[in-house]
Amino acid sequence: MRPDSVVLKEGYAALKTRLDLVEFERFISLVNREKFDYTKWRENLFSDIPLEELAEAANEYSEDLDRK
Repeated sequence: MRPDSVVLKEGYAALKTRLDLVEFERFISLVNREKFDYTKWRENLFSDIPLEELAEAANEYSEDLDRK
């Protein structure tokens, strides 16, 4: 398991690739001020993605990990 500092650093980097600076700061602010229930959030995270598409993405991710 990777240290929290590495997970935070990579998480911030991932957010910055998808959001501009203002949206990135806004996201952090929204997460910090809400009573965030990670478990409930995860229950619906992939609900709008067809199962076949999700399985294919998971397989590709796994294959990429094997190449590293």
